[in-house]
Amino acid sequence: MTTLDLFGSPAEGEREWLGSQAVVLRGQAAPCAVELLDAVEAIVAQSPFRQMVTPGGLTIAVASTNCGALGWTSDRRGYRYDGIDPLCGRPWPAMPGCFMHLAQQAAADAGFLGFEPDACLINQYLPGTKLSLHQDKNERDFNAPIVSVSLGMTAVFLFGGHDRGERAFRISLHHGDVAVWGGVDRLRYHGVMALADAPHAQLGNRRINLTIRKAG
Repeated sequence: MTTLDLFGSPAEGEREWLGSQAVVLRGQAAPCAVELLDAVEAIVAQSPFRQMVTPGGLTIAVASTNCGALGWTSDRRGYRYDGIDPLCGRPWPAMPGCFMHLAQQAAADAGFLGFEPDACLINQYLPGTKLSLHQDKNERDFNAPIVSVSLGMTAVFLFGGHDRGERAFRISLHHGDVAVWGGVDRLRYHGVMALADAPHAQLGNRRINLTIRKAG
């Protein structure tokens, strides 16, 4: 694996390209972070965080919930999108306007105009939790990009190739950073290394990640 940026915090407004159509927009979400986090709290009050189960019966370490017309879920029946929260039997909370605005602006800044997301997976990481290398491929439209917003503790993001065995870059994602990938980079493997216990001033020992997609 190659390290792109493990030390220090890049200046807000910088762009770091991970591929021809994959970029980290440094600090893009920082100005609206309080609004985003308030919206997350309102969503969690309706659809709480939960640890889902893989089709193979393993418990996913990262706790998750969703908002938008569709929510990503996993259980013994497989990975899929559904309009109903299986935990409470109600539709997922609507996607907040601040999520939509940020995602569309970030997508446009990365070269993807006309992004109309309908799903947002919200992940909560604690120290020691990680996300293994995987592809986002449960969506119907691979032409739309992925927009990933980091809030709270710094994480080391892994961004690999189109095959699991290809070398993955490591890049640190700080509070307010937004990663966008699509086009030729849309199906690249990616993940998150185990979080170090380095509390954030606002969120303490939590990292909240918003992954905003067009699923339907």
